[in-house]
Amino acid sequence: MCQMWIAILLICLFCCGCRAKPEEKAAERRISKRIALEDAMIKLPEPKRNGEMSLEKALGSRECKRNFTEQDLTLEQISQLLWAAQGRALDAITGATRTAPSAGALQPLELYVVSKDGVYHYGVEKHILKKIKERDRRSQLANAALGQFSIAEAPINIVITAVYGRTAAKYGERAPRYVHIEAGHAAQNILLQAVAMGLGGVPIGAFHDDQVQKVLSLPQNHEPLYIIPLGSGLTNLKNFQTNINYSIFKHDPCDCDPFVYHFHRLSEIGT
Repeated sequence: MCQMWIAILLICLFCCGCRAKPEEKAAERRISKRIALEDAMIKLPEPKRNGEMSLEKALGSRECKRNFTEQDLTLEQISQLLWAAQGRALDAITGATRTAPSAGALQPLELYVVSKDGVYHYGVEKHILKKIKERDRRSQLANAALGQFSIAEAPINIVITAVYGRTAAKYGERAPRYVHIEAGHAAQNILLQAVAMGLGGVPIGAFHDDQVQKVLSLPQNHEPLYIIPLGSGLTNLKNFQTNINYSIFKHDPCDCDPFVYHFHRLSEIGT
């Protein structure tokens, strides 16, 4: 009889020991959350500082590319494009700086990457991508931009947003002017870097700001200024024409972009 009670006592003690305490469960959840967060962080490769194409040739070769192949961009290519836009550089006089000038070095721009894998925020200081939204949002982003097909077709889109308050704190009512000038610097850097890597892109400013913010789950003060689709461009008109899938858009493509209208009309008249 005594042996039976001892066995029951041992079983109870074992069960109590196996039962996790509330604080232990909370710790496990924190660890799990941290691991998931780390998995969502992508450390980008170090960008190249010496390219094969001269600046003059890149300037002379730059043109808007609105149609793309389905070829994905490599992590090295994405790294290079983001670095060109807002990456850290070294100034011999002032120390660390950015690849694009900023009024008062206040750095109001925040960059996002939209691809088939989700939406990412670019962390300049550590040169990383942090996933903020799952799944492919390119078609939704295209709809927010009046149905511009290039956004849905491009392997990636770089979205340039601005936090006006950073610049306004010093420059007041002139802040929007300085921020917009800076966005132009960053966009041109992206486009020239794309040309230097044999890629193409087009800067897009026609979109509904609030819809873009909603699709990408942007913070309220991150206001979108540019959407730049990027990828390997198609140059053959036949490929261009047959590569368009208008069914993914809610809007009539002819309502948004004269370029789209032109080629839509070409397909109708068979030329």
